[in-house]
Amino acid sequence: MQLSLYTDYALRVLLFLGANQERRVSMQEISDCYGISREHLRKVVHMLAQHEIIETYRGKNGGFVLRKTPAEINIGNLVEITEKRKPLIDCDEQPCIITASCTLKGVLGKAERAFYNTLKEYTLKDLLKSRSMETLLRVSAG
Repeated sequence: MQLSLYTDYALRVLLFLGANQERRVSMQEISDCYGISREHLRKVVHMLAQHEIIETYRGKNGGFVLRKTPAEINIGNLVEITEKRKPLIDCDEQPCIITASCTLKGVLGKAERAFYNTLKEYTLKDLLKSRSMETLLRVSAG
């Protein structure tokens, strides 16, 4: 299974904010750190704010902060939001002669559930445990 760039960027934004919880972070800082266009980040930040995961501030002292603690931000739930939970295989999308007796859809469905259930075992706090990652994201910011 491959995650979309949208999900990747959402996770990166949260990691950056989690490593810099003591202050507001600007769009430019995140863009510079990861080499992601501000326009792509704007869409991700908007979605994170809509889901009340981050708080946004406008103006001269604007920026972003986590609205929830890292322990409250579940990685599996975030990936479900950003990936829109499309099935790995959609047997209804195109005609298939083996649909009536095929077991592949069930197997892939079980694998997908296992994937999301595993992600749901982790929070942003778990991902921030690495001192080297936190140090890297703090150095990139300043």
